[in-house]
Amino acid sequence: MKSRPAARIHLMITFVLVTCGAVAGGCLGLLLSGRLMAAVFAGAAGLGAGLGSFFSRRQVLALFQPEREVVPADGYAEGLADAALVCIATYQAAVFPLTSDGVSEAERAARRTMAYRISAYEGLPHPVQTSAAAALEAIDHGLDPKRAETAMRALCITVYDNRRGR
Repeated sequence: MKSRPAARIHLMITFVLVTCGAVAGGCLGLLLSGRLMAAVFAGAAGLGAGLGSFFSRRQVLALFQPEREVVPADGYAEGLADAALVCIATYQAAVFPLTSDGVSEAERAARRTMAYRISAYEGLPHPVQTSAAAALEAIDHGLDPKRAETAMRALCITVYDNRRGR
């Protein structure tokens, strides 16, 4: 059985602490009251040092763990993904308005242009780009609001999954 170096170091330190604690307890007990008290103090000090080392084992070994590489979150790409989601959602609202005269053709065209521009931006993560393209395709057909809603839901999930800091 091959143990990690950190576990072996901790075992050696525990051995030294228990031994030193037992010797110190024995010396103190011998000074205070004699051989019987020396044995009691040595046992109590050794047991205390051993228990303290045993209960602190997990925290000590955690200090020796190698640092994991944390991939820094790309806040710029995450912000672009959120902006694409908002632009496509506003375009969806323009294609499927709540009232028949709620959005003019010029506003609908402007929202469509903005949604396509931000979805084609090269800084946008690839999974978000493909999901945005699927959502824009579903919205552009303009016939089935349920299909567009499903595509938007998939885009929301893709944007959420793309976040590294969650």
